[in-house]
Amino acid sequence: MPNLVHHVHGKKRVRVARTWREGSMHHFVEWNVEVVIESAMAHAYKTPSNEGMTTTDTTKNQCYVVAKAMQKRCSPEEYALALGKQFVDSYPLISAVEVRVEQAPWRRTRVHGADHDHGYTFTAPCLRVCAAVVSRTKPPAVRSGMRHLRVLKTTQSGYEGFLVDKHTALKDTRERIFATAVDVDWTWSKPPGCYDNAYTAVYDALAENFFGPPRGGVYSPSVQYTLYQMGSAAVERVDGLEQITLTAPNLHFVPANPPGAAPFADDVYVATSEPHGQISCTVSAKHGFAPLAKL
Repeated sequence: MPNLVHHVHGKKRVRVARTWREGSMHHFVEWNVEVVIESAMAHAYKTPSNEGMTTTDTTKNQCYVVAKAMQKRCSPEEYALALGKQFVDSYPLISAVEVRVEQAPWRRTRVHGADHDHGYTFTAPCLRVCAAVVSRTKPPAVRSGMRHLRVLKTTQSGYEGFLVDKHTALKDTRERIFATAVDVDWTWSKPPGCYDNAYTAVYDALAENFFGPPRGGVYSPSVQYTLYQMGSAAVERVDGLEQITLTAPNLHFVPANPPGAAPFADDVYVATSEPHGQISCTVSAKHGFAPLAKL
């Protein structure tokens, strides 16, 4: 007889918004939450019985219950940990929970050079993401990250010295646009003093090593080299950051040479993202690669 070797259930795309009102200053977040539950519910798959099942409707409602219980401003990591603990503490048949959170890019609006007390615009440079695994038998594990961090520089990038054979059409260059939409994930050897400040520090380290100084920038001889510089800076700068993975698809800007126009002069491009190169690297504070903790 075939064996049931693995099963999980949960809820996806639970959209939670939370406002904390601190006098006239309001703080707002919007989270897209996914909950993955591991439980002693094999009988629900192998028999008609649903006894002891934590329903997906209950799972959805708990997302809002825990958001309400977070009386002080919190990071998505702190919310994910609290929500995971709520499930493990509340339902005896649950052995472990993974909570995944995407934070929408709402950013406080500035008007006449001052922060607005309750106004937000959808303008942050990327999605902030995190996940927390809460288990009855192991310490909680948290990973943080970014999705679709779109960065571009119009110069100070090249690519040369690569293998060339009869199938190679690419030419050496020391002048090109470098653009990508980076996905970033990192793990912690210990919780940071503040997840929000640590996130900002990681973002700053990545941006500074992609762009370089405001005047002149920094030369990138390859995507690979720049990704390693970015990851190394984050590991060195942010206390407790254990391992960081950066995945960078090329956003191509191909020189345009339309008939009847003057020759290309690093000025007009065909913008395209397909097909694209896909380059990834993982940088660790330790030796060895540690897979991300997931259910």
